[in-house]
Amino acid sequence: MFTGIVSAVGVVRRLIEAEGLRRLRIETPPGWLAGVGVGESIAVDGACLTPVHVDDDGFEVEAVASTLERTVAGRYRPEARVNLEKALRMGDRLDGHWVQGHVDGIARFEGLRRTGETRFLAFTLPPEVWALSIVHGSITLNGVSLTIHALGPQARCEVAIIPHTWTHTNLSDLEPDDPVNVEGDMMGKYASRILDPRSGGGAMEP
Repeated sequence: MFTGIVSAVGVVRRLIEAEGLRRLRIETPPGWLAGVGVGESIAVDGACLTPVHVDDDGFEVEAVASTLERTVAGRYRPEARVNLEKALRMGDRLDGHWVQGHVDGIARFEGLRRTGETRFLAFTLPPEVWALSIVHGSITLNGVSLTIHALGPQARCEVAIIPHTWTHTNLSDLEPDDPVNVEGDMMGKYASRILDPRSGGGAMEP
C-alpha cells in the first residue's frame, strides 16, 4: 500500500530483456534505499514492484508480462526518470490517498496550460478509470497522488500541479501523447463493483 507521495526520482540505468520478462536496474539518490530489502515493495511510477536485488546505489526489479502489458514498464529506455515511493508502514502519515500500486492502465498526456505558477495538465484516461472519477476526487498518475480539477468528454481529465510537484517528479518530463500509469480511486472501484456486480474487469478465461 502507498500514498502517492513521491519521495525520490530514480533513473533507469540498465534493461535486460527475456521472454515475457524485463529486468530493470534503477539508480536511486544516496541513502534512499535505507531499510529496504529484497522482496519488499517499491512503487515505480505507481506500479508496485518487488526488488530482487538491492545495493547502496539502486535496485533491480523484474516486470512480468502482465505488468508490461498494463503499465509503461515496457516502454522504459535507459536514462528514463521514474517516480519512486516506498511502501507505507503502519502508523505512517497518510498525506496523499490510498494507492494500491495496482495500475489500471495507461493514460495519455495531452498537454498543459499555465496560470501563474500553477500548471494544469490534461490527460486522456482509460474509459473505465474515467467512469469512476469525480471532480475533486483522487487519481494517481505515474505514482503521484493528484486531485481531479476537471473532467471532460472523450475520457478527458485535468489536474493541477503545484511548483513543488513539478520539480520533484517526472511529470515535468512529459511530452504530448506520452503514456503514463494511471490508477483510479480505490473507493470508486469498490462502489462501482457493489452497484454493478458485473463490473470490475479482469475476467478469467474459461
